[in-house]
Amino acid sequence: MLLGQDWDTIVIDSADPALTRTVVHARADLTAGPRAARQYRSLLLNAGFDEVTVEVHTGVFTGPAMLPLLAGLAEGARSTSAITHEQTDSWIAEQRARADADRLFLALPMFMTAATTPR
Repeated sequence: MLLGQDWDTIVIDSADPALTRTVVHARADLTAGPRAARQYRSLLLNAGFDEVTVEVHTGVFTGPAMLPLLAGLAEGARSTSAITHEQTDSWIAEQRARADADRLFLALPMFMTAATTPR
């Protein structure tokens, strides 16, 4: 079984969807193999495995415990110059305000791929 996250599929509610997409994609590009999980099925099929199945399990988080992760995403995007320091601070402040108002929304899909050994 293979289990992994596709870093481009992180879902975050924000008043600025374009900036949020930039944050998510720029941070994904800092990760080795950010889209590997979407390739698991093809990799197993290409290797001759049988009965390949894929499931997605999505964690939904709405509380302030995820603020460090969100701040890390924004800081990572800033480190690549994809967003400015001001955009980083503003985006993190918005996420903090959402958490304070019980309006934060973060969804993290995890892809689980299983197969049987080739015969």
